[in-house]
Amino acid sequence: MSLMLQEIRQQPEALERTLREERPKVAALGRFLAERDIRLVVLVARGSSDNAALFGRYLIEITSNIPVSLAAPSVYTLYRAKLDLRNALVVGISQSGEGSDINQVLKDAKHSGACTLGITNEPRSAMAQLVDELLLLRAGKERSVAATKTYTGQLLMFYLLAAALRQGRSLDRLSQLPELASQCLKLEPAIQDLVERYRFIDHCLVVGRGLIYTNVFELAIKLMETCYVVSERFSSADFLHGPVAMIEADFPVIVFAPPGKTFKEMRRLARRLRARRAECLAISSEASILELATRAVQIPVKVDEFLAPIPYIIPGQLFAARLAEVKGLSPDRPRSLRKITKTL
Repeated sequence: MSLMLQEIRQQPEALERTLREERPKVAALGRFLAERDIRLVVLVARGSSDNAALFGRYLIEITSNIPVSLAAPSVYTLYRAKLDLRNALVVGISQSGEGSDINQVLKDAKHSGACTLGITNEPRSAMAQLVDELLLLRAGKERSVAATKTYTGQLLMFYLLAAALRQGRSLDRLSQLPELASQCLKLEPAIQDLVERYRFIDHCLVVGRGLIYTNVFELAIKLMETCYVVSERFSSADFLHGPVAMIEADFPVIVFAPPGKTFKEMRRLARRLRARRAECLAISSEASILELATRAVQIPVKVDEFLAPIPYIIPGQLFAARLAEVKGLSPDRPRSLRKITKTL
């Protein structure tokens, strides 16, 4: 069994452990941030961590009304720009805590007047040593190159950060997440049967919108790095502004559609894909969209979109890991990749 599959299966336990150990920090972190009158949040990350940051942007803006920016590290490391970051919180997100460019941005941000927060899985990392405050993933050592349990752990950290910015509100709902993850792991046998259909896939689109948009990026990167499938990722709104023209019979499209504010639009999109005879794989709990798809992954419990990103990525992770296997590839050893990538 691949390390990737082993670590996918560890996620309920990792989420439970992280909640237990990090939730008590929320009140103190909330007081720390309140004293600094935060007017802007800047998130800086690469790879899967950057996908998690995209979720953080949606969640924090929706729940706290504070504007959030996704940093471009090159602005700091190559162009040497000096930004005014007074009253800003700059958050570095890195599994290893050793990303050279991420840590350089954090250092520059402190010199520019920001307070800094690190989200990492490594308590002794360079990131952990340089930030003002730390939220620590309790995922255990991640050995597979493809991030799985640290990605969902980072999503969980953003729920905690959003709660800290709102004096602890919405914390109680998070206790559902480990069990929701466990429920979605039960889909593994069905997904193992499903992936044989996609053995020869070499391109696809992944589509979603809103809070689930993070998983569009994350599933696409998993398919690219473990299965070598060229995976384009779109918001459903952007998709309809032009790229939908490429859809023809049997074109593979994967759709994330949890119930919530974006669901009606996703169902309309599924109906349109059906009319174009696309190969539509829908990931949802809702029968009204699953019946429109060519193939379906039915989430076993109805999960509101606020909590959906963590349980909904698990079938995507399983799909990528199992697809790599049927393609004769090792998801643990993607070509040209290492676990820690350092760029400036």
